[in-house]
Amino acid sequence: MEHEEGLERHVVLVAPQVHWNTGNVGRTCLGAGAHLHLIKPLGFSLDSAQVKRAGLDYWEHVTLSVWETLDAFYEAMAPQPHEVALFAKLGSRSFWEMPRGKRLFLFFGSETQGLPEAVLARYPEARYHIPINREIRCLNLSTSVGIALYESLRGAGMGHGWGGDKG
Repeated sequence: MEHEEGLERHVVLVAPQVHWNTGNVGRTCLGAGAHLHLIKPLGFSLDSAQVKRAGLDYWEHVTLSVWETLDAFYEAMAPQPHEVALFAKLGSRSFWEMPRGKRLFLFFGSETQGLPEAVLARYPEARYHIPINREIRCLNLSTSVGIALYESLRGAGMGHGWGGDKG
């Protein structure tokens, strides 16, 4: 996917539990030119037919890294505080305020537990939320990833793969 030169987007799912959410997130990452990082434990097998079905025939093309631990991810990827946006229901700032640097890591927690306290404590100034009304508890994980990822690409010069940049 064509972006502004040098632009990197990384979606980090910490202990995802639902296979079809992860498949959908993988498909969205592929469409947006983002790298998907999965931090174990996973609540499913990556060999699962459901993951592949949710990602359709795209799953094999997803840029994917699977990490045994958060520490292994931190050591290898070295995200700096200004390169991180943590998405939490009680995040202090709206996602419209997230950083838009060249390299950005969008962190999401599991469907039932959210982000671990250790992640939240590591980046206390990087907590964001996607505004919703009180009619629901939260958005679906794959929906949240799509909203945040594409918002992070606003103004990045991303072209449309189906016929150029014209309507």
